[in-house]
Amino acid sequence: MTGEDFGGCSARLAGLAGLVFGWSPDVFWNATPAELAALVGAARGEVVAPPGAAEVARLKELFPDG
Repeated sequence: MTGEDFGGCSARLAGLAGLVFGWSPDVFWNATPAELAALVGAARGEVVAPPGAAEVARLKELFPDG
C-alpha cells in the first residue's frame, strides 16, 4: 500500500474485507482499524490470549454497564 493515497488504500481494503469477511461497506466504515486488524490476525492463525481476570475487572470499572 505504500505510495497509494488514502482513497485508494481504503477502497482496496473495503473490497478485501467484503470479499474475505463478507463485510458490507457500512460494516467496514464503522469498524475500527483494531477490529479489522484482529480479524485479519485471526484469519492468519494468530492467537491472542484473552484478557485475564484483573484486566476484565479493570475494564468493568472503567466502563460500567449501569
